[in-house]
Amino acid sequence: MLIKSSTALRNEYDNLVKLAKENGEPIYITRNGEGEMVFLPIEDYEKREAELKLLEKLLSAERNRIAGSPTYSTKEIRQELEDLYGQV
Repeated sequence: MLIKSSTALRNEYDNLVKLAKENGEPIYITRNGEGEMVFLPIEDYEKREAELKLLEKLLSAERNRIAGSPTYSTKEIRQELEDLYGQV
């Protein structure tokens, strides 16, 4: 985990961009010694957001399964698709 001050962000922006891209981890930015924000490349942010959305969907599906919603095996899904669209 990297921690930098807001002054470093302001004065060394290009170096921090390079460091964040090379390191692959967020850089924690502080102001007056207190955590204020996280600095990371947009690609990493988008990847994390996509992972969170997927986890939310998986959690929702698991909650539905536990609550008794019907579930289907791969064989049942394949048969349903074959019935609808022909040979899969």
